Amino acid sequence: MEQILASSPDSDSIAREQNVTPWSVAGEVGQDGAVKPINYDKLVQQFGTKIIDDALRARFERVTGHKLHRFLRRQIVFSHRDLELILDKHERKEPFFIYTGRGPSSDVMHIGHMIPFQMTKWLSDVFEVPLVVMLTDDEKYLTSNMDRKVEEYEEYARENAKDIIAVGFDPDRTFIFSDYNTMGGDFYRNISRISKRISRGTADACFGFDSSTNIGKIHFAAIQAASSFATSFPFLFGVDSLQAAKIPCLIPCAVDQDPYFRLTRDVASQLGFAKPSLIHARFLDALQGPGSKMSASVESSSILLRDTPKQILKKINQHAFSGGQETLEEHRAKGGDPEVDVSFQYLKFFLEDDAELDGIRQAYRSGEMTTGEIKKRCADELSKFCTSFQERRSQVTDATLEHFMTPRLLLYRGVKFSMVLSTVNSKSAESKCGGDDKNPNSKNQAKKVEKLRLIQEKKLQKAKDQYNGNNKGRPSS
Repeated sequence: MEQILASSPDSDSIAREQNVTPWSVAGEVGQDGAVKPINYDKLVQQFGTKIIDDALRARFERVTGHKLHRFLRRQIVFSHRDLELILDKHERKEPFFIYTGRGPSSDVMHIGHMIPFQMTKWLSDVFEVPLVVMLTDDEKYLTSNMDRKVEEYEEYARENAKDIIAVGFDPDRTFIFSDYNTMGGDFYRNISRISKRISRGTADACFGFDSSTNIGKIHFAAIQAASSFATSFPFLFGVDSLQAAKIPCLIPCAVDQDPYFRLTRDVASQLGFAKPSLIHARFLDALQGPGSKMSASVESSSILLRDTPKQILKKINQHAFSGGQETLEEHRAKGGDPEVDVSFQYLKFFLEDDAELDGIRQAYRSGEMTTGEIKKRCADELSKFCTSFQERRSQVTDATLEHFMTPRLLLYRGVKFSMVLSTVNSKSAESKCGGDDKNPNSKNQAKKVEKLRLIQEKKLQKAKDQYNGNNKGRPSS
């Protein structure tokens, strides 16, 4: 699959279609060399996903009893696969979990990386279900063109994990792990099962691989998929693989990651596992404008989480693509275009107040608000976000990190997940024996639940001890 690089308008360029893959994102390039915004409607058709429409948003709000996150209200999270099935699970109080991830390509993250994690935190708080966060340090080593060591990516994973924790995730519901430290046991068994069911031809067609692609990059699709299945984590979701296989997950991610999970859903059917559900977010444009996305390795394209208010204002003033007119007089007369203006787009992602955002949109469009004024408002909002993040990040210690990365029982709606599984097993047993008060088995349900709980916790502890034994002596990251 050909990679498109954004060109400057005065360079020689050939028109190209937009290109969105897990490794590169670029908008369509016109005959004039200008890069166009990402066409998300086209991606929905290309990937075969569904738009999150008004009816689904209304149901989400009704089922959860929570006002929708601004990403949902503003169609920033715009597409899905089987989100309605997760809402069904939530209504019936049946177990599921959330899974998301991060590819640690450097020791610093930018504000664009925060979009899936902000959404994930909100979902975790609303649903109160376990969350697993995968750090794909192996993928970044395999896909990088830079001459870096494995150990560097392990350290990036550790630093990125601290950034993720600083988003505010609940330590009682969240497990963070790196691939290098987790590969083995049930996790690797699932990788093997998945690998056997993805042909080279299927992988090539899905990702655009060719004869120059290293085999590690090809195989990584199976690794990414394994975290979608509860059976990969017996110390979290129980050692009864038949029961765990029924537990689905919800994956919040940027839309460029969808190809991995199209394959995953196909393989899930073959393995008898619950298919993962997904919700997809739009990209946060690079400072240079639509049709691109931020890169931490190109500081002029991004607002880094560690940037100071002074640095943020300078970057916005110098690099943020403007939707305004060439002169102030012309801008007052014609107004600006907020849909291509980077400062407005950043406010759309980070400003919580809908009324204020709409007021800014109208004022900028009418010419009442100038480019300088909207850049200043954007810089103020991003500075507030980054300063708050930096304060939380300073509180994340090595001990905090170790807690999040230690296999342990997580909470589901305020109780240990093992109790949820015991209750599910108990209900199943009760259903088989009739479930009425006259049945002597029903009278002993309390004893059965307690017995199942003790058995389950004993098995889970054994699985946890086995995991720790497999990883003994490895450096944590």
